[in-house]
Amino acid sequence: MLLSGCQGGATPSSSPTETSTTTAPPASSASVPEASATPSAPAVYKPADAQGKAQNVPVPVMPELAKENSKAGLEAFIGYWYATYSYAIETGDLAAWQKITDTTIPVAVAHEKSVNLNHIDGRWMAGGRLTTPVIEVAWDDSPSTTFSARVQVIQEAIQYFDAGGAKGQEDSAATNTADAVFAKYLSNAWKVTDYGTIVG
Repeated sequence: MLLSGCQGGATPSSSPTETSTTTAPPASSASVPEASATPSAPAVYKPADAQGKAQNVPVPVMPELAKENSKAGLEAFIGYWYATYSYAIETGDLAAWQKITDTTIPVAVAHEKSVNLNHIDGRWMAGGRLTTPVIEVAWDDSPSTTFSARVQVIQEAIQYFDAGGAKGQEDSAATNTADAVFAKYLSNAWKVTDYGTIVG
């Protein structure tokens, strides 16, 4: 039996999307010697805390191995898939996770809603990062098979903050669970078709 994994949630509300435009300055017609460029320091990652949102969160990069239709490829893909959801928890950006997930399944709908609700109207979450120390894929060579994997998922405790730093909902404790993940290789790429916490 599967239950929803990856904790978090909030009460619904709406948030307008803000857009901004910038105008480039006109190019100078005069010939000016080019200044020597000074390399800028790399942006430093700062996890979210009670003072504010996470900054400069490293964007997960799919390893080349994760594109292969193989057992090792699926293991690498599942690790990447969890990394994209962990990134979404920190930033509110679900785009990478949505591309590789069947977002019509109930558990995905719930997780998508949870992330969105916890990042609107100036809200943020501190903690909640995911790691997957163990990924065990059940593999066979049958074509068009939905493959399954058992995954150990460790999630940090989460603190919830409203705009301005006021505490939001009650904190969520750290968890160490076993998930089942199901995936198919479609159009030369892996896609998660179902997942959840293993119970019983």
